[in-house]
Amino acid sequence: MRRLSLVMLGAALVLGAGQTTTIQVLATTDLHGNMLPYDYYTEHEVQRGLAKLGTIIRAERARNPNTVLVDCGDTIQGTPLESYYQAHALEAGARPDPMMLAMNALGYDAMAVGNHEFNYGLEHLERARKAAKFPWLSANTSSFTPYTVKTVGGVRVAIIGLTTPAIPNWEKKENYAGLSWIDPVKAAAKAVDELHRLPAPPDMIVVALHAGLERDPKTGSPYPGSRPSEDFAYRVATDVAGIDALIFGHSHQEFGPALLGNTLAAQPKNWGASLAALEFTLERDNSGKWKVVKRSGKLLPATAQIAADPEIVAIAKPYHEATEAWLNQPVTRSVVPLDARRSRIEDSAIIDAIQQAQLYYAKADVSFASSFNPRARIKEGPVTIRQLASLYVYDNELYAVEANGRAVREALENAARFFRTCPDTSCSGPLLNKEVFGYNYDMAQGVTYEIDLTEPPGRRIKDLRFHGEPLVDDHPLRLALNNYRAAGSAGYSMFRDLPIVWRSYEEIRDLLVDYYSASEHPLPTKPDNNWRIVPAAAAAELASEIDGDAVRNPGK
Repeated sequence: MRRLSLVMLGAALVLGAGQTTTIQVLATTDLHGNMLPYDYYTEHEVQRGLAKLGTIIRAERARNPNTVLVDCGDTIQGTPLESYYQAHALEAGARPDPMMLAMNALGYDAMAVGNHEFNYGLEHLERARKAAKFPWLSANTSSFTPYTVKTVGGVRVAIIGLTTPAIPNWEKKENYAGLSWIDPVKAAAKAVDELHRLPAPPDMIVVALHAGLERDPKTGSPYPGSRPSEDFAYRVATDVAGIDALIFGHSHQEFGPALLGNTLAAQPKNWGASLAALEFTLERDNSGKWKVVKRSGKLLPATAQIAADPEIVAIAKPYHEATEAWLNQPVTRSVVPLDARRSRIEDSAIIDAIQQAQLYYAKADVSFASSFNPRARIKEGPVTIRQLASLYVYDNELYAVEANGRAVREALENAARFFRTCPDTSCSGPLLNKEVFGYNYDMAQGVTYEIDLTEPPGRRIKDLRFHGEPLVDDHPLRLALNNYRAAGSAGYSMFRDLPIVWRSYEEIRDLLVDYYSASEHPLPTKPDNNWRIVPAAAAAELASEIDGDAVRNPGK
């Protein structure tokens, strides 16, 4: 017996039983082309961007070289830097995608595919994908690699990628032609099963996931208005056994790190405002296999005290300089200052500027537009591409669709969910509904209407008129919409599958520049007040909320 025990002890020593090591998982998400700590619309320094995170990444990797670095997607679209690059990406001699060059320099190991990777079409997507020295992963999207396995410090780490399957709800069909999506939870379970069947299975499994958290992490109850067809992070973490780390994005929130079931989950802030850093201590058992015995995590913010990584700044320089030269080109003049701060709670000339251009190019009766950037300001005097671009920060195309009065009314009711119902006659707040993103609140031009906040959602649109007459449901109308709305995104299902009778093939941002370059199209000087919020107490409360937020967050 003693001899047998000594033999077993020797075998354990050979296999390294009791040996420990620490693996670090670093993650970013929703970078959206933010390379530099710079806001192209305000021309101010900001505390975000991959250059700032690059400094943190290098410091964390120096502290623990046993590091895996992943991104959760929505990477090659978002800032003017990427917009300008993508406009020229397919030209002969064009440089590779700047975000891919920066991520290569930082040594990324993998990236989950995000929905905005499809914005410019498959040719642009493939160009960026080929420039990456790391795999683009999506286990639930056809034609993409489901996972990759890397040995780090003697530990085999698997990385699975997952993508929101709601892309066909937002994108033009040609931008995802030939691709299909399967249920992401089933795809995750299949990938985990396949990994465990490998001749040398992984010791750790990391999931990089481009989707939001659809359930309350404490109760497991669905969030109000949750979209299980779009978001599924909670279900993957709790329904799929064997996942050690899950990093997710898409919803532009911050989360954790915290346990979801038995999985350590985190969501770093979008635009490179923070980095997720998860640590896993592993110990060898008597068979020589590594087992996770301890885990912890933190979110590391990009702050003013963190310098931008010089290599990333150098990579960005030629792209940045070309972008700045483009943005500084003059377009028109404004005879009055225009301000978008209250544009989501009252009619404004700055949103009317978008509506006028959309009505013109789509030859539409009614136009729908959102205030995508409440920070947008246009000073009196010369107006540049930069200022007009700040009104429309997304890369959307303009569509004209055949619809009717009912679709207009239903769309406005959907938009009005952005507000809460007045709790009493004084309409004391808060009245902004934090469960609805502001960029999903659309306003209509070409009709007049009131939004009555004493009524519940679905019954708020009052006195809806077209050319002064009550708008009836069967009245035919030609609508101007962006391509996301035409696909029925954000609850605008009434627009889905409507006949598309015209499309711009140009971004709405470029249409704004073209429209206001013409002398016969001056910028509006005041709103036409075709819509308003009632009662007056509700409008006053909302103004107080917006103004108070501007005081608390002056850079917002």
